[in-house]
Amino acid sequence: MVEVRVEDNALRQAAEQGMDEFVGVFVDAINDAIGGELTAESMAQLNSDQISLLGYQILRDEVMDGGFVQLIHNGYGPFFFRNPFAKVMRAWGLRDLYKLMSKAHKLYGKYREEIEAECSDEEFMALFERFGAFDDCDDEFVENEEEWTQMIANYIDEHIERFATIV
Repeated sequence: MVEVRVEDNALRQAAEQGMDEFVGVFVDAINDAIGGELTAESMAQLNSDQISLLGYQILRDEVMDGGFVQLIHNGYGPFFFRNPFAKVMRAWGLRDLYKLMSKAHKLYGKYREEIEAECSDEEFMALFERFGAFDDCDDEFVENEEEWTQMIANYIDEHIERFATIV
């Protein structure tokens, strides 16, 4: 296990700036501790809460940028849909995100091979039209992202020792 450290001063400043910054301090510290890349090797150095937090950040970044189609095409489908990510979110109190991930999981199972296939930029852009079934999932994520991020921030605050050592 790597030691993830967050400076108390940086944490206080981030908390004053808002939930995104507060969560970001932990995401950055975890990424720094593993060299910036979430791989099988680096995951072995983290606990499940740290891995799940990095997962949430990836989910948030990908879906806010290009939706679930982009998330899946960029190779993150197995991480989110073949691992207990959704169950962890439910355990953290994000029941609606758990339900959304379950909906998206069904679509992933149905369309993953086509979405994950190598393609040109033009073909990639066409995926959004072809797989409009993900639109409702994308919309629901965008509509709830702020609330879910706040819930993640609250969970971290209540279980801070699971994410980092404050120095």
